[in-house]
Amino acid sequence: MNLVQSKSSHTSIALIGNPNSGKSTLFNSLTGLHQKTGNYSGVTVDKHYGSYKHHNVEYQLTDLPGTYSLYPKSIDEEVACKALLSSSEKIDVVVIVVDSSNLKRHLLLATQVIDLKKPCVMALNMIDEAEKNNITIYKEELEKLLGISVIATNSRNKEGIKELKEAILNAKVSDSIFYNFEKQKQLFPNADSYEQIITSQFSIKQTNSELIKGFELADNIHRFAKINYIVAKCIKQPEQLSKSITQKLDSFFTHKIFGFAFFFLVLLIIFQFIFYVAEYPMTWIEEGFTYLMNLTATSLPQGQFNDLIVNGILAGISGIVVFVPQIALLFFFIAILEDTGYMARASFILDKVMRRFGLNGKSVIPMISSVACAVPSIMSTRTITNWKDRIITILVTPLISCSARLPVYTLLISIMFAGKQTFLGFNYQGLVLMAMYLLGFTAALLAALVLKRFLKTSEKSYFIMELPVYRKPQWQTVAMLVFDKVKVFLFDAGKIILAISVVLWFLTSHAPSNSFDTIETKYNKIIVATNNDSIKTIYEAQMQSEKLEASYAGILGKKMEPVIKPLGFDWKIGIALITSFAAREVFVGTMATIYSSGDSENTETLREKLIAEKNFETQQPSYTNAVCWSLLVFYVFAMQCMSTLATTYRETKHWKWPAIQLVFMTGLAYLSSFVIYSVFS
Repeated sequence: MNLVQSKSSHTSIALIGNPNSGKSTLFNSLTGLHQKTGNYSGVTVDKHYGSYKHHNVEYQLTDLPGTYSLYPKSIDEEVACKALLSSSEKIDVVVIVVDSSNLKRHLLLATQVIDLKKPCVMALNMIDEAEKNNITIYKEELEKLLGISVIATNSRNKEGIKELKEAILNAKVSDSIFYNFEKQKQLFPNADSYEQIITSQFSIKQTNSELIKGFELADNIHRFAKINYIVAKCIKQPEQLSKSITQKLDSFFTHKIFGFAFFFLVLLIIFQFIFYVAEYPMTWIEEGFTYLMNLTATSLPQGQFNDLIVNGILAGISGIVVFVPQIALLFFFIAILEDTGYMARASFILDKVMRRFGLNGKSVIPMISSVACAVPSIMSTRTITNWKDRIITILVTPLISCSARLPVYTLLISIMFAGKQTFLGFNYQGLVLMAMYLLGFTAALLAALVLKRFLKTSEKSYFIMELPVYRKPQWQTVAMLVFDKVKVFLFDAGKIILAISVVLWFLTSHAPSNSFDTIETKYNKIIVATNNDSIKTIYEAQMQSEKLEASYAGILGKKMEPVIKPLGFDWKIGIALITSFAAREVFVGTMATIYSSGDSENTETLREKLIAEKNFETQQPSYTNAVCWSLLVFYVFAMQCMSTLATTYRETKHWKWPAIQLVFMTGLAYLSSFVIYSVFS
C-alpha cells in the first residue's frame, strides 16, 4: 500500500515503541501544539492524539502507550496491542520508534510489529546518542533486512522530521518474515498469519493460555536468532564502550547513600522555590484581585447582584487563581525531573525501600507522580503486574500529597509563618511544606506495611526498568506540560469552584424567615447610638458574624460542629470540609466566599482575614498554631476527593476498595488531627 495513491484526506498513524525510546518527544515534534488528550474506548488509559499536514494531507497521530512486546504483561501494554489491532480505529501506518543506542533491545517489538503486515516506518531515534558512543548503523542494510524505510531522527532537535513525514507518505508493507512459522502451524493450524496469533491471545480460553506462552517463548528464541544476525550485519560499535557520562553520573545518583541524600536535596530545593519564587507573582495576583473587587464593589449599585459578583464569583476565583504560580512551579520541576531522566533514577534508588513495605519498585512512579495528582497515578498502576502490589499501591497512593492540597498547605503555613523566618538559611514555610509531603509519603509506606499482612497472593513481584540516558530538558516539552496542567487546574477545578462559590454565596447570604432583619435591627440601634468609629466597626463585624451564623450555611455548619470541635475546627471550617470533598483545593475558595459574605466593601486578602479572625467568645485569634497544624495534618491524610474514589472503583471494578480507602483515610485523618490539636493546645 502506497499512501500517495490513498484517496483518504485523513491518514491514521500510530506511534509505537519501548518506554524511554523518545516516542512521546517525537510525537510532540510531529504535532506541535495540535494535540489533545483523551481516553481509549472502554478504559481510562491516557490517549494522546494530534495532527499535522503534509502535502495537503491531514495526518492523525496516536501515541500508543509504551510496550516491550505484543504479548502484554500489563494493562498499558494490552491497550497498546489492542489499539494496534483495532478494526474500529483502522491504522494506516505504524511508526516504530527505536532507541539507536539500544537497537538490539528494541528490535524485538519492531520485528513483531512488522510481522503484523501493516505499512510501517522505523524512526531510528536518538541518533545523537549512538554517534556519541561511536556506534555506526548501516541504515541502507537495515532497511533491506527489515523491508521498510528507516529514518534517522533526533526528536529533541527535530532532526529527520521532514524525512520521516516523507517516509510515512510512502510507507509500505514489509516482505520480511521474522516469526516462527513452523511453530505457528504446529500450535495454531488454523491461523493464517502472525496477526491472528497476536489477536487470539485476547480471546483464547484461560485453560489454553499456556499455548500462547509456549508459542511466545519459541517465537522469541527464533526471533532473537534473526535479530542477532541483523545486529551483526547492520551495527558496528567499539568492542568495549568507554564509560559514558550517564554511567559516571549514575555512580553518584544511584549510590545507596549519596543517591538518597541528593534525592532529598532535590525535594528541599523544589519546596523552597515554591515559596520563595512564587511569592512575588502570588502577591501581584492578590493585589490585582483586590483592586478588581474594590472597583466592582464601588462601580456596581449596592445590592444582591453586587454581592454575588464580589463575594461569590470574584472571591471564589481569586482563592484558586492566586495559587497558579505554585502549581506551575511544581509541574515545572516534575517535568524537568522526567525529561532529564532523573525520575527513573528516583524510582530505582527507592525500590529496595518499597520492597520492605510490601510494594514493588514499579509502585514508585505512581507514588511520586501523586505529587501532581492521584487520579492519573492510580491509573498508572496498570504497569504493576502483581495483583497484591497493585491493590496496595492504589489504596495508599492518595496519601501522597497532591497539587490540589498545595493551596490548602500554602494558606495555612502562611498564617503560621507570616514573616520570612529562616532556619539554617532555609525558609520555614518551605521546610514545613516539605514536612507535609514527607509525612504523607511515610504514612503511605506504613499503610502499605499493614495492608501487606492482610492481602495474600501467590504471585511473585519483580521490578525491571530501563534507565534512560541523561539529557538536557526539552523546554518546549516542559512548557507544554506546565501549560496543560495549569489549564486543567484552572478550568477543570475552576468550574467546580465557581459553581460551589455561587451556591455558597447563596447559602451564606440568605437565612430562614426574617433572621437577617432581626439581627440588623438589633445592631443598627447600637451603631446609630454610638459616635465612636472604632466601636462602630467592631459592632458591624459582630453583626456580619451573627448573620453568617444565622444563614443556611451557618445552620449546616453548626450541625456538624460538635463532631469536628475536638479537632479545633469551627462551623466555618466544617462547611469548607464538606465542599472540598468535590476537590481538595475548593477549601480555599470556600473560605474566601465565607469570609467575604455580606461584606463587599472589605476586600482584604483571605490570609489577612484569617489572621485577623477572632473567636467570638474568647476574643483570641481563631487560627492558632494548634488549629493550623491540626488542619494541615487532617488534609495530609483525609480522602477529600471524589475523583480519586471514582478512579479507584474504575481500576478495581469493586466498591469495596474505595470504601476501604475512604474509611481508613478519614479515620486516620480524624485521629491524627485530634492528637495534634491536643498536643499543641
